[in-house]
Amino acid sequence: MNETASGYDRIPFLVMFEERAAFKDTYAGEIGRVVLKAHLLRPKGRPSRTVLVFMHPIGGGEYLPLPVALAKQGVHVIYCNSRYVGVDYSLIMEKVALDLGACVRHAREKLGYERVVLAGWSGGGSLSAFYQAEAEPPPVRPRPPGAPPDLTAAALVPADGLMLLAAHVSRARTLTEWLDASIIDESRPELRDPTLDLYAPAGSAKPPFSAEFLATYRAAQEARNRRITASVKDRLASLRAAGRVNEEHCFVVHGTMADPRWLDPAVDPNDRRPGWCFLGEPEVVNNSPVGLARFCSLRSWLSQWSLEDSNADSLAALGRVKVPVLLVSNSADDAATPSHARRMYEAVGHERRQMEEIKGANHYYFGQPREALAATEVVRGWLEKHDLAG
Repeated sequence: MNETASGYDRIPFLVMFEERAAFKDTYAGEIGRVVLKAHLLRPKGRPSRTVLVFMHPIGGGEYLPLPVALAKQGVHVIYCNSRYVGVDYSLIMEKVALDLGACVRHAREKLGYERVVLAGWSGGGSLSAFYQAEAEPPPVRPRPPGAPPDLTAAALVPADGLMLLAAHVSRARTLTEWLDASIIDESRPELRDPTLDLYAPAGSAKPPFSAEFLATYRAAQEARNRRITASVKDRLASLRAAGRVNEEHCFVVHGTMADPRWLDPAVDPNDRRPGWCFLGEPEVVNNSPVGLARFCSLRSWLSQWSLEDSNADSLAALGRVKVPVLLVSNSADDAATPSHARRMYEAVGHERRQMEEIKGANHYYFGQPREALAATEVVRGWLEKHDLAG
């Protein structure tokens, strides 16, 4: 069955805008012009003044089950890819916020929607919260070192509502919770602290994990993130001191899928499959090419992965957001576990907040049309409650 026969039309379009840039950090396109690929999923015979806008930092979700399920239920949806579609090695979160802002403006000014609701799915959750906090006055977040642009001068257009769907608290916090704490030397990742090595066949770090072990492990993860950040700042300072202000250095981060959650279902418990994560077997993903933050640049590390420097943190942003906020978590999520939704809910600075759980749903709703439908019903009910249904 084609998409039109399913009750909606899929309309590809482009969002284009000019930007001053000293150097390229994406492969395609010319310096100074940004072109974003987007899809409008427009229900047939169901006009609306409201549209949901999805954007993930590295995109690729225009055919995922949830946006499609929403369109089938009469909700107008835009899925817009950022400029960094498919890769995050040079990603600057402030630039992704500009991309999201261009799509929001396009939805209002070009497509004629009166109201825009940000649909922050997965890694798009912290992006959407960060964007909305910067778009609502006053914008106060400083830019991280060496990573333009300054969003306080960007005139971002605020959305009318914010949804956080199977969302992480932030890329920096999520990566840190997944870092392999046993790696003690970034230049020699084979050197491991055996007391923290979750995957050593004869190691002592085996589930079930004690509270004492988890506290030690989490502290070691944070320390590793801060060591990498210190090294990045030293390298950037050396480049600047040498007059090479626009140069970059690229590096590999080993061991980025070693969260005790994946091995011990009693840690941040939900209905997920033990010994598994959303990318497959955690031990394999830990050093596979698809792992989070595997390939990095200096500025990108500071903007998206550094605990100290990344501004795109939903826990910091949500206290500044004034629009209604919906949080939807999935009870069998093997990527965004329950503590993420709880922390974000508690971070919202007003009472127009709502949190719902979709029982049995996995991270993507793959093979789960019933659970995807349940999520759309929650979304539609929330939109109607806040007069955003269109």
